[in-house]
Amino acid sequence: MSTGSRPTVEELEDALAIPFPASDSLYLEDSRRLTGPGLLWDKPGAIAEVVAHDFDLENLASTWRNWARQLLDAVGWQSESCISRPHENGLNLAISAPIDQLYSAIFVVQASWHYTVCELLDQEAIPQPRMVQDLRAVMISEANPPLIALQQAAAEHEVDFLSDDDNVSIGHGCGSQTWDVMQLPAPEAVPWESLHNIPVAMITGTNGKSTCVRLASAVAAADGRVAGVTSTDFVRVGKDILDEGDYSGPGGARMLLRDRRTEIAFLEVARGGILRRGLALKQAQAALVTNVAADHLGQYGINTVPALIEAKFSVFRTLASGGILVLNADDEGLVAHAHALADEVAREGKVLCWFSLHEDNACIVDALASGSPCGWMHEDILWFYDGETTRSLMPVADIPIAMGGAARYNVSNALAVMCLSYAMGLPYEAIRHGLASFSSSTEDNPGRCNEFAVGGARVFVDFAHNPHSIEAVADTMRSIPARRRLLMLGHAGDRSDDDIRDLTLGAMPLSPDQVVIVELPDYLRGRESGEVSEVIRRSCIESGLADAQLSLCANPCEGAAVALDWLEEGDLALLLVLPDRPAVIDLIQARQSQE
Repeated sequence: MSTGSRPTVEELEDALAIPFPASDSLYLEDSRRLTGPGLLWDKPGAIAEVVAHDFDLENLASTWRNWARQLLDAVGWQSESCISRPHENGLNLAISAPIDQLYSAIFVVQASWHYTVCELLDQEAIPQPRMVQDLRAVMISEANPPLIALQQAAAEHEVDFLSDDDNVSIGHGCGSQTWDVMQLPAPEAVPWESLHNIPVAMITGTNGKSTCVRLASAVAAADGRVAGVTSTDFVRVGKDILDEGDYSGPGGARMLLRDRRTEIAFLEVARGGILRRGLALKQAQAALVTNVAADHLGQYGINTVPALIEAKFSVFRTLASGGILVLNADDEGLVAHAHALADEVAREGKVLCWFSLHEDNACIVDALASGSPCGWMHEDILWFYDGETTRSLMPVADIPIAMGGAARYNVSNALAVMCLSYAMGLPYEAIRHGLASFSSSTEDNPGRCNEFAVGGARVFVDFAHNPHSIEAVADTMRSIPARRRLLMLGHAGDRSDDDIRDLTLGAMPLSPDQVVIVELPDYLRGRESGEVSEVIRRSCIESGLADAQLSLCANPCEGAAVALDWLEEGDLALLLVLPDRPAVIDLIQARQSQE
């Protein structure tokens, strides 16, 4: 067993203070650890975000890579690599590093940047021998040789290895074992015969992630499996919620995959987790990209939809050899990026599985011709081809979340989960049962088009918060007959006025007779109270609504009360609720109990 003391995280973070020459046009914005596969590659290490104005980015990157290479060699990391990625505002700069040296890696990245800026701005730099000595001192204090030995042994046994600041685990779920990072066994003392990977799927995209992980877990449950789920709402094993909150990053994945009850896992993967820390594992059986649309652009050098697609495709790097990547063939950006990766996919022995709402989609036609798995809809029936046999799986009418086909985005989600379930080795009967048993209730799919009957009116609560999802749910609601329609919405303050306008106008296909505009007091994010609501109000007026059709409320609960008071028999309400969703649902259910 390894024993002894180890520096705390705080001590490691404060171990070195590397100065950077002051410049408004060239500066390091952020630096952090990378724990696994991510945007740039499939290695752990450290990354820096650099802002550069009026500099030649190619020359800047080349200068940094030269200094990074010098320092990597000087500290004894000759086998480690460096990489750079230019973007509209600057550069991403990264180095690889041993898994037990990630804080040291941050300092190596920073030191490389120090010498780069000093050279470009012609300023005096710290003598390199002194810098190398300081870096080596941090590396010695952080090093954990038993951790490296255990990682190498896990690779030899072809079983996944997960580590963080506190714990190390080998295998997944029911095939895993976890140790304290400072109390690690020797490789020969590990019970390798009991450790193994379980089927794991990584699910990402702009919309539909949470619905797909929950729907896929229902399919697994129909097959008698104990399914684990991570999401932006919770971590769950079977029906047991381990913790609530946003667990769409690597920390949530590790929590779930260390729970020995888990037999199969579906991990929601958000953009932030990919870019901030990377992904938790490297031996997933399948991955799914639902779609990619403009959302949360402008962070970590991801400023365009193609760049966001590139980031989302990081889940490809988690796939084991033979793993299946499920992709939406109706998303032109995904199709273009996948075609650019075709050689890499073939070289690594991985498989693409396309799904589409349209049987004549070019990717579906090509897949059928080449003997590749794919799924599609024809005459309101889901079809699947496994490379040999074509099957009529089930009618759309038998899938509750599809709302008789009106919710086209959920038909697409059902197709995605059908393909993903095949990739995870789940039988067709379980797929049918899972899709048929999963509803838009608060129990099955909280926050996703949850329906309530109040006083003869239909009330829908949804989490939609980007243009693509808002437009999709509004379009679905428009297809449902109603005497009058009400819309409730509010937006966070970290979006531009133009973005708020676009979000608001995206909901107008609902053709609302009344709009309830709600303030989000905990999401002002630098704006004055009432500022966002005023942008929404102006956007509603622009769309043709009159002031008399608009109500302004201080928070979602107050807005929901106003909405419920307005509704009459035969009406329909769409409540777009971001914060306070449980309280809004409690309010609706209280009204129901009064009937």
